[in-house]
Amino acid sequence: MSKHEKLLEKLKRKQFGFTFKELENLLTNLGYIVDNREKSSGSRVAFINDDLKHSIRLHKPHGKELKDYQVKQISEELKDKGFIK
Repeated sequence: MSKHEKLLEKLKRKQFGFTFKELENLLTNLGYIVDNREKSSGSRVAFINDDLKHSIRLHKPHGKELKDYQVKQISEELKDKGFIK
């Protein structure tokens, strides 16, 4: 199982302790780019996939780990797009 597949499995199981860096690596491998260029974006980050015309927006956590609700939200978003079965 590749690192990419392990991250998808971890997200699918909604295992907490999922870090922002892991999310960034996972979504980059799925074709998303990170966009936080707006002047007033602050901790807001958007992951954008132009091919799918899809974006995932969230606040970057103050610590390393994502909040539980963020893990659930992202998991559902990726299920809707067919990345998680």
